[in-house]
Amino acid sequence: MHIISGKYKGKKLKGFDIDGTRPTMDRVKESVFAMIQGVLPGSKVLDLFSGSGALGIEAISNGASKGVLVDNNSISVKTIKENIKNMEDDIEVLNMDYKKFLKETEDKFDIIFLDPPYRKGLMGKAIRIIEERDLLNEGGIIVCEYEVNDFECNLPLWKEKSYGLKKVKIFKK
Repeated sequence: MHIISGKYKGKKLKGFDIDGTRPTMDRVKESVFAMIQGVLPGSKVLDLFSGSGALGIEAISNGASKGVLVDNNSISVKTIKENIKNMEDDIEVLNMDYKKFLKETEDKFDIIFLDPPYRKGLMGKAIRIIEERDLLNEGGIIVCEYEVNDFECNLPLWKEKSYGLKKVKIFKK
């Protein structure tokens, strides 16, 4: 696993051996970042359910000005910190439950990445809190990666791509 584009292109990332995580495949990541490249420069990014931090780090590599990477798994958080070592960008890494973070944060974001554990109903719950707390800036987007037949949300669809058993939906405010 590595950064596919931007100023850190080629940087190797750790994270394949974290129990319960599914790293985003490079071709999926490449397609997602091609679709959102116009929103990235100068954006404030939240990578919720961050795992290895690959999506948030990719966003920073492609011009996001700030990244907040949140995961409740301490091994994931340790891995993220290793992955951002020697990067001088504005990246905040938090070991915290997604609900607690979303209910307590005072920040608003331009891009929110959601790739929660599958078949637990977390995607819809996270999006509802984001919507209720108005955590997405006007013109901002939510990028949702999920397993086919495992998505429950009523936001207006902006784009959708299929990748085998995975799908990506991008919502724009």
